[in-house]
Amino acid sequence: MLRITQLTMALLVLLGSQSALADEVQVAVAANFTAPMPRIAAEFEKDTGHKAILAFGATGKFYAQIKNGAPFQMLLAADDETPAKLEKEGLALAGSRFTYAIGRLVLWSATPGLVDDKGDVLKKGDFSKLALANPKLAPYGAAAVEVLTKLGVLGAVQPKFVQGENIAQTWQFIGTGNADLGFIALSQVSKDGKISSGSAWVVPGHLHTPIRQDAVILNNGKGNPAAEALAKYLKGDKARAIIKAYGYEY
Repeated sequence: MLRITQLTMALLVLLGSQSALADEVQVAVAANFTAPMPRIAAEFEKDTGHKAILAFGATGKFYAQIKNGAPFQMLLAADDETPAKLEKEGLALAGSRFTYAIGRLVLWSATPGLVDDKGDVLKKGDFSKLALANPKLAPYGAAAVEVLTKLGVLGAVQPKFVQGENIAQTWQFIGTGNADLGFIALSQVSKDGKISSGSAWVVPGHLHTPIRQDAVILNNGKGNPAAEALAKYLKGDKARAIIKAYGYEY
């Protein structure tokens, strides 16, 4: 009986010490990463004991919030420019920036057969509304404008634009039928290499600047073990397998 009690006490002390070592990190996450990041965060907590508190939104808005003192400790951006800018402005830890994913752009419609596998629907113009994320705030929106420009159809389709604040709202416009089709992240409609519904054209990478998505530890995250652990975890095999499953490269 004494031995069991001693064992129980030892286990409680061990669990208590692990809990004391565990920490939390406040993470601002680009909206296009809404699908994979909760899965990564769950595995991260299971494997390390640390917890990632996630907020999703447009990279441009996060930048403004961080400049105004938002308490985020880490940023997972939808581009590589914003983390570099924060680092240069002294709002992020020098040397903490790294690429965690390279995004893929897709032209998607909830209607089967509307989007062909070459994107010719854009030239034919057989639609009334085309959704994209605000190109001034969202890198995926900027990439969409690049694609339309290279295809020579920007002027023709611009009057049909429906702009989302971020890539998540853009997906909602298309999914609810408020837009016939639109440009979103492949991760939003793909898992394990398959488009989950509707019709789609996965945009070839040469039609736009690579969507290199960088992460950076912000000044508020200095000395936070959870922030350092998450940065390391995102570079590991388990996180990368999840990232790849949602159509990203790295």
